[in-house]
Amino acid sequence: MPLEPGYGETPVSDDELQWLLPKVHSLFEEPVTKAAVYGLEQAAQVEITETLVEEVLDGQRTLNDLLSDYFLRDLHRWLYGDIWTWAGTYRRHELNIGVDPQQISVQLRQSMDTLRWRWEDAGNLTARQLGIAVHAEGVRIHPFTDGNGRATRLHADLVFIAAQTGDTLERYDWELDKKPYIELLREYDRHRNPTDLAAFIAVQPLSE
Repeated sequence: MPLEPGYGETPVSDDELQWLLPKVHSLFEEPVTKAAVYGLEQAAQVEITETLVEEVLDGQRTLNDLLSDYFLRDLHRWLYGDIWTWAGTYRRHELNIGVDPQQISVQLRQSMDTLRWRWEDAGNLTARQLGIAVHAEGVRIHPFTDGNGRATRLHADLVFIAAQTGDTLERYDWELDKKPYIELLREYDRHRNPTDLAAFIAVQPLSE
């Protein structure tokens, strides 16, 4: 998803700066802007994404590996560990989104176990729906201080790729209309059915 208009020149707040690694903070002139930090995050994400997609395609990371609370936590740390002190650490404070911090670990593990069961035993999810459900569960639980959206979207892509068979693989297209997307995420929270959300989020060839 692209930056919101006007986001780029917005300074990183003092509250946020306290979580920026000192070695990273020293790279920037003051005031540190959100766009400058975002550029570092995006560069890290491109590298991590390429590595993990290759590992999934080579069979080094199986669907069983990916459907794990441990994997999502590691993924978050890989994406942000060279930039933020909160990388790979579950949040400890209440937000207006997400579950109670004390429930994060339990709910994330239960949600991944349930999705694995729905895929392997119940067989009531397609590959496209499975990846979207992984993303929607991550958004619902909102386990981290920041970076939840990007981490859970990448998690969804990796699960989707691993769950597919055949020669032509697809990934999700995250360039989407945010208003209906958010409404469908709220609908998912109520019934845990990813069908409509998965139908709304388009897919494209992995090779693009």
